[in-house]
Amino acid sequence: MRDLLLEIWESVRRNKLRTALTGFSVSWGIFMLIVLLGAGNGLMNSFMQAGNGFASNSAMVGGGRTTKPYDGFKQGRRIKLDDSDVTLTADQLFSDNIDEVTASVSVRSTVSYGKKSFSATIEGQYPAILSIEKIEMLHGRFINETDLSKCRKVMVLPENIAGRLLEDGHDAASLIGRHIKAGPFAYLVVGISKSDRMRNDNTVYAPFSTVKQIYAKGQEIGSISFTTKGLDSEAANESFEKRYLSVINLHHRAAPDDEGAVWMWNRAHQDVQMKKGNKIISTALWIIGLFTLLGGIVGVSNIMLITVKERTHEFGIRKAIGAGPWEITKLIISESVTITAIFGYFGMFLGMLTCFFLDKTIGQATMSVAGEQIAMLVNPGVGLDVAFEATLVLIVAGTVAGLFPARKAARVKPIEALRSE
Repeated sequence: MRDLLLEIWESVRRNKLRTALTGFSVSWGIFMLIVLLGAGNGLMNSFMQAGNGFASNSAMVGGGRTTKPYDGFKQGRRIKLDDSDVTLTADQLFSDNIDEVTASVSVRSTVSYGKKSFSATIEGQYPAILSIEKIEMLHGRFINETDLSKCRKVMVLPENIAGRLLEDGHDAASLIGRHIKAGPFAYLVVGISKSDRMRNDNTVYAPFSTVKQIYAKGQEIGSISFTTKGLDSEAANESFEKRYLSVINLHHRAAPDDEGAVWMWNRAHQDVQMKKGNKIISTALWIIGLFTLLGGIVGVSNIMLITVKERTHEFGIRKAIGAGPWEITKLIISESVTITAIFGYFGMFLGMLTCFFLDKTIGQATMSVAGEQIAMLVNPGVGLDVAFEATLVLIVAGTVAGLFPARKAARVKPIEALRSE
């Protein structure tokens, strides 16, 4: 092994500039591969983070307007969901794909505490919405089943809303246990949740039953939320959505295929599409990076062909004293793999360093999506799995680059080789 490494070193030393230029092309190829994959991962992580405010297996349904006439009704009719839709959603008909079901109802009201007041939306909710919408509690507790069953006038305030009701310098947690007014009614504050501009920037939470009762909402509800199961593909999600919406549409005497009568936001479907898009982007970046690396592989192959030509006389002597074709082949391929690996790992190191630099610069910048500021790149980099895959690529690339020159060297005939200059 030591003799083999010494021979490789002597060959590289005799062709320093040529080896360096060829090695640069290999380094550049693997550098671009790592940077492209890292930036792609950072971008996808950014979009995934933007959707982390909701459970990935949840869905929301609400009423819309019909877009076609049906069953004697004209188009443009307003569809309002009611309690029977909640019962229908939780029915055995959808038990294979629907797990936990909740509903919400909301009203606008003036919320006040002391001398401060503002207009807000009071949203009647179930306890399960805490996990469905990933509401993070900062202080106190969320609405519970006892609040629902006893129609308690309790309220959970997002931190930003609590701040509006307090004097400067007061902690939001100081509101817990105190009563605030919502119109003519007094509510006991039981918890403070984390603010989220995309969800509850101007919304306070109260028990579903309480809002329905004291504001005389009757059977009407605002929206239905539920968690899904068994929807692991686009086809499964599309089939479920079509089946569910057609049932709800018919319940309200709307055309089964009317896409405007009832709307659905299926996050499970979005999650599947996001993963599919991530895979497509990752594959595209791999292809671009590999084509960039291909230039380096061609360069290594060319330098090895020149090396074989220059050392033809040497190979003839080796064969004349008993060296077999495999020994010659092994020498050339080993030299090719060594050059590719050394320069490749150098490019990989620079690529990972660049990803770290991107994380500390562009990764700290934000962009606005639906009114919410999200990071442009989140953890742009590659994992150990990609580093392992890149290592395999380097080994295969080095072997392929040296294979043709090695076969040419192995075919050298001792007599002809000894005659060559």
